Amino acid sequence: MSRVRITVVVAVAAWILAGWTLIGARAQATADTSAAPTASAELKNQKGEPVGKAELTDTPDGVLVHLSVSGLPPGVHAFHIHEAGKCDPPDFKTAGGHFNPGMKQHGFMQEKGPHAGDLPNIHVPASGNLEIEALARGVTLQAGPNSLFDADGSALVIHAGPDDYRTDPAGNAGARLACGIVSK
Repeated sequence: MSRVRITVVVAVAAWILAGWTLIGARAQATADTSAAPTASAELKNQKGEPVGKAELTDTPDGVLVHLSVSGLPPGVHAFHIHEAGKCDPPDFKTAGGHFNPGMKQHGFMQEKGPHAGDLPNIHVPASGNLEIEALARGVTLQAGPNSLFDADGSALVIHAGPDDYRTDPAGNAGARLACGIVSK
C-alpha cells in the first residue's frame, strides 16, 4: 500500500472512531438529562378549557420550559412564571405577581431586573397553535430560595398583550388569558 492510501485509511479510521465517540457522548448526555428533575403544567383558559401544556426540566442554567399551546388568539403575548400555584378563573389573579425571589424590578430591559419569572414574549400565529422552548434562568425545580416548589408553588401565565420588557411590575402585559399550576 502506498503512503497516501495508508494516510487516508488512518484518517478515515480516526474519523469513524471520533464519530462513535461523539455518539457515545450524545447518548450519555441524553441519559444525564433524563435524570434531571422535571415538572409540568396544564394551561387552561378563562373558561377552564385546556389550551396547552408545558414540560419543565431543570438544567445547570435554569429551567427549560417546553410550551405547546393551541386555540390562543394570534399575536404577541407575554409569558411569565407567577409566584403562586393557584389558577382561579376567570382572571387568574390568584397566581399573584411574577416569581421574584431576588426582589428585582420587572423586565429584561430594566437595569435592576429582571424578575426570575420573566420569560420572552410568545408569538402566536394565525392558527393559534404554537410550540416553543424558553430558558428561565435563576429558577430551579430543586429545593432552595429560587425553587418553583416553594411553600405556595408557582404557575405559568400567558397574558393578552406583549411584555414591554421594562414596566414594573408586569410589563404592561394586560389581562391573563391562560394559567397552569406547575406540578411535579
